Amino acid sequence: MPSDKFSQTLEHSEFWNEYHLCTLTTLRPDGSPHVVPVGVTVDADAGVARVITRKSSKKVANIQAFRPGEARVAVCQVDGGRWATLEGTAEVLTDAAAVDDAVARYADRYGRTPAPDPERVVIEIRIERAMGLAALPRPTADKHSTGGVGAASQVT
Repeated sequence: MPSDKFSQTLEHSEFWNEYHLCTLTTLRPDGSPHVVPVGVTVDADAGVARVITRKSSKKVANIQAFRPGEARVAVCQVDGGRWATLEGTAEVLTDAAAVDDAVARYADRYGRTPAPDPERVVIEIRIERAMGLAALPRPTADKHSTGGVGAASQVT
């Protein structure tokens, strides 16, 4: 992916490597959003984000309802006042090499390898826009902490 479409500060790169639950937003045929929790891995060098899932999932059906290259999606993660969103177009990959690579990346980020699943596919997102606020201090154990305020880097 060209660097002009996706550049990250060090804070954003580190944030996407931390252990966080994310959301994936796809569009239903009627145009309404379908938002679900997922694990996401980001390959900044390739300009893609990946989600592993089952081929029978609604998110896969939503993506496949569009013509190739036209399924618009977003992934997002939040941690206190820190957040990051990646937007782009998605495609569903079914080949074993792509699935194995995505599973390995998931294991690296989340510290566990998912059980084998013959239904597993990869949603690969070509990142077109990145935005967020990741330079705030990490939240403390205080559940009321907002992560602090102050100077922050923002990628848009």
